[in-house]
Amino acid sequence: MGQQVERVDQIIAVVGLGNPGKQYEVTRHNVGFRVLDRLALSSSVKLEERKFPAIWGACLISRQKVLLLKPLTYMNRSGEAVSQMLRYFKILPKQMLVIHDDLDLALGRIRLAQRGGAGGHRGVTSIMEHLGDQDFARLKLGIGRPLHEETVEAYVLHPPYPEQGGAFEEMIKRGAEAAQMVLESGLVRAMNLFNRNDVIIEAPVRVS
Repeated sequence: MGQQVERVDQIIAVVGLGNPGKQYEVTRHNVGFRVLDRLALSSSVKLEERKFPAIWGACLISRQKVLLLKPLTYMNRSGEAVSQMLRYFKILPKQMLVIHDDLDLALGRIRLAQRGGAGGHRGVTSIMEHLGDQDFARLKLGIGRPLHEETVEAYVLHPPYPEQGGAFEEMIKRGAEAAQMVLESGLVRAMNLFNRNDVIIEAPVRVS
């Protein structure tokens, strides 16, 4: 990949953040993993562990080789695997899209951003610290804030509330669609569509 000629503003690596292990698979913190899995499935990419502490694979999208990667270092050390991958393939931070959960977005909202701070997200913080750079694109998926006095730490490591399951799954589907559009049509076009048309997906109201 390093020998190819790519535009420096073109996304050629997508990283989904989460925690490895079956106990974390359907938790709020793992939406990045789940969106990446969906993107890999639609692109017929087999994700395998090799070279880095991550499972990853490559595919062709719009005639461009694209890397899809899930760090296996646990969320708070995501930057270890990401920095190794970027160095090995000579990819610039600005050519990477990072997919992660966001407490400050309401459930069902997704938001694309070209760059920015970590917003308290430890996985994103780890990536910034290892790269010494925050100039990389983000796809943020809203998980909202705790409603039942849980701590934030407990909230992100649990599945969505039962009444929010449908909205949660729809958000993952839309997140994969947004990531696909970034790769096929560019970040700016995807931002114009998904950020402008973004709406809150209301969870069903539970009747007692």
